[in-house]
Amino acid sequence: LGSLYRVASLRGGGESVALQMGGTPIGADTTDFNLRRLRNVVEEIAIASGVPVPKIFVLEHEAGINAFAAGYSPSDAVIAVTRGALDRLNRDELQGVVAHEFSHVLNGDMRLNIRLMGVLFGILMLGLIGRKILQHGRFGGRSKGAGAVLVAALIAMIVGYVGLFFGRMIKASVSRQREKLADESAVQFTRQTSGLAGALKKIAGLEEGSRLNERNDAEEVSHMLFDDGVGFSGLFATHPPLIERIQALEPQFRADELRTLQQRWLATPPNG
Repeated sequence: LGSLYRVASLRGGGESVALQMGGTPIGADTTDFNLRRLRNVVEEIAIASGVPVPKIFVLEHEAGINAFAAGYSPSDAVIAVTRGALDRLNRDELQGVVAHEFSHVLNGDMRLNIRLMGVLFGILMLGLIGRKILQHGRFGGRSKGAGAVLVAALIAMIVGYVGLFFGRMIKASVSRQREKLADESAVQFTRQTSGLAGALKKIAGLEEGSRLNERNDAEEVSHMLFDDGVGFSGLFATHPPLIERIQALEPQFRADELRTLQQRWLATPPNG
């Protein structure tokens, strides 16, 4: 029931997800330079990928570089990017990020992502209900009925949290594979690797990286993002390591070059 409720709350498709994440819709008549550039890039990639132009949203209060695509199908899809992506990325880099997200639209990853959100929400709710009953349950002292309820609550809590542990592992594993495919597809759409690689280098080299600081529910949507906005690693990492993604695009790139970029951008952060 919890899973059905969460999926139902997102029945509006990609727009519902974008609004819940604090996104601001961008109209076709915008005169802001960065927003106009974003719209032009989205329209270009839509033509290259053969996908209808989706609605566009911006997470205005997020300084990290990130983006996501959401929806059930290309007809209700949205593309959302952070203000940090608009301010820090040049046109080629922004194009690489947008093309990556269009891959998720084209390959049907968005519907899978929303279903994963619903399933994990339901499993988490089961664990939370069990924990709350154990914390606050008062059922007539040692009565048989009270004991049975507490045992059921304990089982629910164990099942919920164990299920959530393995559910997050499965979500992360699936997401890592889809992210690799999306990087490859982005190169096909843009016909160059430097843009996407440049965006990944800036995420790795800038202090704010890809973090979503304004959202308490960033973990729930971490598998939908261009890069992990939470900071998971190991089994729970929803994305391959940044250096691995960069080297897949530029095999000659070395880790010490990234440290050089970090030092340069610490002194003079890039602006577009």
